[in-house]
Amino acid sequence: MRLRSKAPLGYVNTEFSSAESSCAVCRVLKFFLILLFTGHALMASTLDFVEVHGVKVPFIFEEDKRLPLLSMQLIFTHSGSIDEGKHYGLARLSAKMLNEGSLKRGAVGFADALDARAIQLSATAGNETFVIELGSLKEEFDTGLSLLGEQLREPNFTNKTLDKVKTMALSDIARKGADFDTVASDELKAVLFEGTPMAAPNIGTNESIKAIKLSDVENFKKEHLVLSNALIVMGGDISMSEAKAKVKTLLNALDVGHRGKERHYDPRKIPKESILKRPQTEQAYLYFGAPFEMKEGDPEFYKARVAMFILGSSGFGSRLMEEIRVKRGLAYSAYSRLSVSKTNTYFSGYLQTKIESQEEAKKTVVEVIDLFVRKGVTQSELDQARKFLLGSEPLRVETLSQRLGRTFSEYYQGKPLGHSLQELELIRTLTLDEVNDFIKRHGEIRNLSYAIVTK
Repeated sequence: MRLRSKAPLGYVNTEFSSAESSCAVCRVLKFFLILLFTGHALMASTLDFVEVHGVKVPFIFEEDKRLPLLSMQLIFTHSGSIDEGKHYGLARLSAKMLNEGSLKRGAVGFADALDARAIQLSATAGNETFVIELGSLKEEFDTGLSLLGEQLREPNFTNKTLDKVKTMALSDIARKGADFDTVASDELKAVLFEGTPMAAPNIGTNESIKAIKLSDVENFKKEHLVLSNALIVMGGDISMSEAKAKVKTLLNALDVGHRGKERHYDPRKIPKESILKRPQTEQAYLYFGAPFEMKEGDPEFYKARVAMFILGSSGFGSRLMEEIRVKRGLAYSAYSRLSVSKTNTYFSGYLQTKIESQEEAKKTVVEVIDLFVRKGVTQSELDQARKFLLGSEPLRVETLSQRLGRTFSEYYQGKPLGHSLQELELIRTLTLDEVNDFIKRHGEIRNLSYAIVTK
């Protein structure tokens, strides 16, 4: 199966004045701009599959011959921090272990081999996925694939490496413990998702990191970094047939394994407040969150984008920023956002304020959100939000990595390729009555829980 998004990603005005058009340089510039943006319109990522050991591995690809570069992401779904069981921090620790090179070359020798050919290779772990990124000049890509294959077959998994990585992880935890924004953010997730894997910080805790054994890392890799969870995102100066052949060679080294289970965790519906006292702080850090009745792939997501933009995700001009900073001077900034993913959906926001303004700021947040739900937005707010969301779209698909990322998101969320363009059209035709009806149906965002770091 091969799907293609054909619609242009945006329109750019290339008109010049008569004086400019008489200039030879300007005529060349005009031609270049037309060529560049036409190229953007024609280029699109495609979805195909690579079959290895009887498993059809999704393959997202875009050819781009403008520069002699290749990039690839080997993504393992169901392999992030929510899949690590009680070993909090294991997914992230495993990624750092993989970044220590191969058993054959060691960390230094492996890094030298990459640096000698300007190859970038790194592994990271998020909530839901484990990602290995590889990028290089076209002529060095085969070497990069060979080194990645070596790393996957014989990673530098030794007790010495584990001790080194655990020391770095513990240092990272200590550093983040002094960052009160991080402390409040982690505490909010612990409150909202109490009793679920979402409640634990993906960086882990002192106790969980110290308890991780080499066998835990080896078992995590063996269970999660398998063909059944794999997905490839690749692009650059190469044809699809060549790219698939290279990818297939790499994937042959992976075990088939078992596909991870889909799961979803709902945030608490009954509000709860957690206050953490820190004598060192000179400000109060207020993080708030609430449930939001929406799952990934919901056909009304575009309405949520517009509503949340107006409420708090747009920065200056948003309801929260105007009321909390501009009108009352309670904080330098105030934001809110909506997180919608396979594993969780919730509304959240934050601000910093003076210790003595803590209760007033909290009360203002409640008032702004309540008024937002009851009265909705104005036509002017809708027009401004629509103008920004539609006008900024070309900036979101300027680069190859952005376009590949967009296609991956559409596939991962179970949407057809090109859905993002369809969503823009829905935003363009969205009426005031439609968005306000949507907002009123989501009064659950008033059920706010709090995590507050204060003196």
